[in-house]
Amino acid sequence: MTTDLPQVPAGPAYGLQLCVDCARPHELADWWAEALRWEIETQDEDFIRRMVAEGHASDAETNTHRGRLVWASGAAINPPVNAEGAGDRPRILFQAVPESKSVKNRVHWDLREPGADDERRAGELLRLVDLGATQVGTGRQGPWTWTILQDPEGNEFCL
Repeated sequence: MTTDLPQVPAGPAYGLQLCVDCARPHELADWWAEALRWEIETQDEDFIRRMVAEGHASDAETNTHRGRLVWASGAAINPPVNAEGAGDRPRILFQAVPESKSVKNRVHWDLREPGADDERRAGELLRLVDLGATQVGTGRQGPWTWTILQDPEGNEFCL
């Protein structure tokens, strides 16, 4: 028995979104947007008000952040738009969870700039620490070295 499957066009089957569990999603999104030089995704205040007015959500599910009405449980950041009008990296969603981080992340981010020299890396390290990152270690393998840091909620990343 054969089953005719629909033809799938070549290319990626899915878009990719990274989700970060955290205690304070709006503050952490602000931090990472600054760290990555990305943009905060604007939430539609009229839509939020309509969802509350129609009973689909409650006022308790909303918050005010930087003077704007937002969903309390999450915030997202996006890469800058490229010349073709689209970001070339995944959206990152920061979502509130009740439990705190308790162990080392199994997945972490490596921030890298191909071709950056030691002086540029040192400057970027200082910038990230000034933003609130904590330097927790260094690593080395062959000719490569990296710095291990944590964001304000303790999520590890490397530079």
